[in-house]
Amino acid sequence: MNLNVQGPKVYFSFDLFGLTIDVTQTAVTLLAVTVILILLAFFIGRGLKKRPGGFQVIVEKLVTMLYNLVEDTMGKHNLKFAPYIGTLFLSSIIGTLLGMTQIFRSATADLSVTLAWAIVTSVMVWYSNIKNFGVKTWLKGFTEPIVVMTPMNIVSEIAQPVSMAFRHFGNVAGGSVLTSLVYAALAVLSNLLFGWLPGLIGEIPFMQAGIPAFLSIYFDLFSGFVQALVFSLLTMVYVGSANPPPEELPEKKKKGKEKA
Repeated sequence: MNLNVQGPKVYFSFDLFGLTIDVTQTAVTLLAVTVILILLAFFIGRGLKKRPGGFQVIVEKLVTMLYNLVEDTMGKHNLKFAPYIGTLFLSSIIGTLLGMTQIFRSATADLSVTLAWAIVTSVMVWYSNIKNFGVKTWLKGFTEPIVVMTPMNIVSEIAQPVSMAFRHFGNVAGGSVLTSLVYAALAVLSNLLFGWLPGLIGEIPFMQAGIPAFLSIYFDLFSGFVQALVFSLLTMVYVGSANPPPEELPEKKKKGKEKA
């Protein structure tokens, strides 16, 4: 049984400012995701009508559901984050689904992708906390409830993006590895059961028919959708907590918001 579950393949490399840049399967997949999202935005947005047809009604319903979800989770004052949340969710879903084509590798099966998304979320949280409450209050938060908790609070702050990244990556990558192992094991079983048949019939992997497809549907479709939703919800919760309603902001920040 020859099974390879290594990381993304490197297509080619080039030097840039003294650094070696590797163009991997993941990079190509993310480029494809970007192109797909741009094309979707172009074709969906160019033919909008005041009296929408069936397709436009469905699109508007999905957009309304997104904004309602953001409003319910983050508050009406944070609706400006809805486009980012929608892009994050679609990037995750499309990046995972492209792995089913056997042409691309699932982007979310690469830790560097989910970790980059999680770091962006953490940076947004830190920026929002500093903007809304000030640097002094943000730094003071690491010493609460008592000063001796400072190291634990710092570790917790670092663990937040790490846990988000590993949760998403682990479920998708684990499903891909499990599917590959089952697929290889069924090939061996098929050879043991039917390898004695004469000619090409004995070489047909009968046992591989059906089961890997069902596993792929579960791990790529169902699990991929759930993980994308969970990642987006966690992003909304963390960013929303750093952007409370205007009435909960300090007086100086509240006045600044009202002037803006």
